[in-house]
Amino acid sequence: MIIGPGGSGKSTLARAIAARTGLPVVHLDVLFWRADWEPAPVEQAVRDLAAAVADDRWIVDGNFLQRVGEDGRLDRADTVIFLDLPRRVCLWRVIVRLVRDRRRTRPDLPEGCREGFDPDGLRWIWNYPATERPSVLKLLAGAAERGAVVHHLRCRADVRRFIAGRGR
Repeated sequence: MIIGPGGSGKSTLARAIAARTGLPVVHLDVLFWRADWEPAPVEQAVRDLAAAVADDRWIVDGNFLQRVGEDGRLDRADTVIFLDLPRRVCLWRVIVRLVRDRRRTRPDLPEGCREGFDPDGLRWIWNYPATERPSVLKLLAGAAERGAVVHHLRCRADVRRFIAGRGR
């Protein structure tokens, strides 16, 4: 399970781990959004996610933390990775992605969801340390208590070491 703010590199890390392990990747944005950024029916998205994590082997990329208790991913995850990168890094990556992928669909997004300027998304990233991070830290503590391996990666060097197999 990989969580973190937008622009932290969740999808990129998920693809890198999948390439090494052969594990299937479940991108939460694909489940929780429809074309033109219309929210998916929540019950359907939660059901689809629960079905995906019912298998023994998977990588889940994304947040939707309000659904953690409903979908079973945290209870079933043997490893949780929190990409807790600095706000400036995340914002910079989102701006680069915006320019690079302008009006294109990325493989970690549903068909019909094109990259575009999203003030609400930028605000979410800016506020993440105050609004989401405390909840994530509690989730990490709970996951560690139940025996999951937790990786709290705080900078790009941590992520590079993790990918290279020298993770913390």
